[in-house]
Order: sequence, then C-alpha cells, then structure tokens
Amino acid sequence: MMNTENKGVIKETVGFFDKLEDIIRGHLSHYPIVYTLIGSVAIVLFWRGVWHTADILQEKGGWLGWLFYEPTNLVIVLIILLATGLFVSYFIGDTILLSGIKKEKKVADRTESEVRAEEGEIKELRTTIKEMKKNVDEIKELVIEEQKEHHPEV
Repeated sequence: MMNTENKGVIKETVGFFDKLEDIIRGHLSHYPIVYTLIGSVAIVLFWRGVWHTADILQEKGGWLGWLFYEPTNLVIVLIILLATGLFVSYFIGDTILLSGIKKEKKVADRTESEVRAEEGEIKELRTTIKEMKKNVDEIKELVIEEQKEHHPEV
C-alpha cells in the first residue's frame, strides 16, 4: 500500500510533467516541421529501446525467451491490441476514421483560416447555448412563481 506522502509526490510529479507538456506542446505547435522531427526521432528511439529490451529478455531463455519469441509475442500483442481497441486506432487513427465518416479534411490538410473559422463557430455555439440556458432558467423561475401564485398549497 502507498502512503499518503508517496501519493502526494506522485501527484506533484504528474502535475509538473502535465504542465511542462502543455508549455512545450504549445510552443512547438507553432513550428510543425521541427515538432515532427523531434517527435519522430523520439518515437523511433523509444521503439528501438523496447525492441532491444525484448531481444535481451528473449536471450535470457526460459519463460521470458518463450514470451519474447517473435511468433508468440506477435499473437499475445495482437490479442492485447484488439482487446483494448488500440489496433485500429493506432494503425488508422481515430481522427482519420472520424474525418472520413464526416467527409471532412484531415486536420493536417486544413488551413489555419479553416481551423480559426471552426473555432469561431464553436464559440458562437457556446454563446447560443449560454443564452438558451439563461432563457430556460428565466422560464423556470416564471413557472415556479406562477405555480406559487395559483397553487399556494403545493
């Protein structure tokens, strides 16, 4: 069991990296080519590390050797990816699936003006929803007042 102090340290660490990620992502999003280069190199190196670790564990033999033997590993990982729903979303991508269903352009193919226009539409919808909520609240108050006036016993 984790004590409260360890939970606090973990929460602070996760919070720190969450904020750091937001700052870095916000900055790099203005430089998509640089962002892509940094991200692609990091991803390749990550998977290279996973690959070599699996090779080392396979060389150990025994049950680890069996587990990391390529055909066995392929079947196990395929089952895990299918069961978690990651197989399709990783290889095709949710965004691509959704944009295909909606017959929209991919986010990468949209111009900045199209993205800004969509943001404007979303902002306008939020404003409309707030106005509708305000109207519904006013109607609700009127109904309650009317009910008290005409049915004071309730």
